[in-house]
Amino acid sequence: MKLSIIIPAMNEEGNIDTIYNTIKNTFERDDYEIIFIDDGSVDKTFKVLESVQKKDKDHVRAIGFSRNFGKDAAIYAGLEHAKGEYTAIIDADMEQNPEYLLKMMDYLDKHPDCDQVAMTIKKRKAGSFIKRLGGKMFYKVINILSDVKFQKDASDFRMFKSTVKDAILSLPEKNRFSKGIFSWIGFNTKTMEYDVGKRKSGETKFNFKSSMKYALNGIVGFSVKPLRLATILGVITSLGGFIYLIYLIAKTLIQGVEVPGFATIVCLILFIGGVQLIAIGILGEYLARTFVETKNRPIYIVKKKLGFEEEIL
Repeated sequence: MKLSIIIPAMNEEGNIDTIYNTIKNTFERDDYEIIFIDDGSVDKTFKVLESVQKKDKDHVRAIGFSRNFGKDAAIYAGLEHAKGEYTAIIDADMEQNPEYLLKMMDYLDKHPDCDQVAMTIKKRKAGSFIKRLGGKMFYKVINILSDVKFQKDASDFRMFKSTVKDAILSLPEKNRFSKGIFSWIGFNTKTMEYDVGKRKSGETKFNFKSSMKYALNGIVGFSVKPLRLATILGVITSLGGFIYLIYLIAKTLIQGVEVPGFATIVCLILFIGGVQLIAIGILGEYLARTFVETKNRPIYIVKKKLGFEEEIL
């Protein structure tokens, strides 16, 4: 099989038919498969997938999760079941046009030394000004903190060879951050730009809160510098406190005993307490992720499969 197309979907009942028909009309060849991952949808997404799979059993397969495990878990599930020489990841909302898949495939065919093609957003138009600004700041911050460099405006919309797929599957971590994983594994990568299309139905599931959580997961998952920052803050605070102590001793010896200012004491207590809470919070983020990893729970749980040899009910 030439190509496996992985499509994570959560509450996308109005977009499934559209993206399926677009892919079907785009690919004249038959050696491809579409793997839909229903990431715990609460609408009729899986029922629509059942309908699509019944009318095209040769190309469509589907996996339904028992609950929402996140897009990164959905991508991992798709990779585990992909059989193609090439594997592609695309969103279900039609903001990423399936026609770009042909360009990516053509480039990989013509450049044997290239391992994957990653699509970057040509111009980010969607979302509020705060969200767009946050996206820019995220890449600047994570590239400062992380030893792995992240491509600005890179997305999960990409196509890669089986060697890349196998490398991703070899990473057993539960707190998965796909953008970081794609950067960490390396390989020869070609970047292409794409224009973001309009969502055909429904609303984006990636709000400001989700974006902040996703960014924090990426920073903690691919950098230990925040831990060093906590140490540096502690050293600076301790040094500042020692210098201030020397100043008070010298002042007392020269001018005599004075009643210390209430405002000064309160400010120092609040400042030192704030630094301590920041350090504890940073340690807590890393400790929480370590706790999750040590429990060794599965990345996802399947409720039902369509188009595979076995079906789990």
